[in-house]
Amino acid sequence: MPNTCIILNPAAGSVKDANALMERLRSLPATTLKITTNRSSAGRFARAALKRGCDLIVAAGGDGTLNQVINGIGERSNQAQVGLIPLGTGNDFARTLGIPTDIDQCLELLLARHTRAIDLVRVTSDRTRYFVNVSAGGFSGLLNEKLTPELKKSWGPLAYLRCAAATLPELRAYRTQIALDDKETLSESLYNVIIGNGRYVAGGIPVAPEASPDDGLLDLVLIPERPVADLAILAPQMLTGHHLSSGSIIYRRAARISVNSKPGMWFNVDGELVGNEPAVFQVLPRALQFIVPKP
Repeated sequence: MPNTCIILNPAAGSVKDANALMERLRSLPATTLKITTNRSSAGRFARAALKRGCDLIVAAGGDGTLNQVINGIGERSNQAQVGLIPLGTGNDFARTLGIPTDIDQCLELLLARHTRAIDLVRVTSDRTRYFVNVSAGGFSGLLNEKLTPELKKSWGPLAYLRCAAATLPELRAYRTQIALDDKETLSESLYNVIIGNGRYVAGGIPVAPEASPDDGLLDLVLIPERPVADLAILAPQMLTGHHLSSGSIIYRRAARISVNSKPGMWFNVDGELVGNEPAVFQVLPRALQFIVPKP
């Protein structure tokens, strides 16, 4: 019985010849290939793979495909290793882990099966979801509503900047209460709440440049309500990852973060829109055995 399941999103942003790619993946030994047809396919395939006893489940697609696979596995992550063939527009979690975008190099990694234990994050809001990279609420939630698959396909990484510009007229502040490990409480008027397990979003923007996906902590970056002139200075700092020392943001680390705001924020979780909050983010330390390059 095959012990590897590859879940392929043929519509992922960097896929140019889906048929050739499928043929290449089917050539791998002891491998079942599943092709997604809608947003829920990947999670369903991952759950079925666990039931079949697959011990390696691979997301071949973008960050959204990986997120669906992670949610299909959930807290049964001790039953299988997780792999990634990054085929998306952003490939942000692959960038954090140093996973190459070259197909042949990725397949070599999968065959070598060198793993790193990484943290899984559980977010509980109107429902429970899991993620491995970044979740953001407020301004980012509005941006994600405008970021359609068609825009990502045609604009590539520039789609994020295009949608950010379109969202600026709708910018508003949220009166927000945040509790950190039940030790500290913040009360702020915020534009954005960013909770990072990985470092990057939007095709390489280092929003949480010091985050480590295996340290048992979440990196919290808050953008308080500020004059437009301050935001204009902050924006290029965020693009280069030099914003943590800025007086225009609030930066903390915690294993458990609860967020409650008025009005309620919509959060995106690794690019998938969920919500709306109150939301609680909890690290499940080193819960995933993820295929990565050898050090």
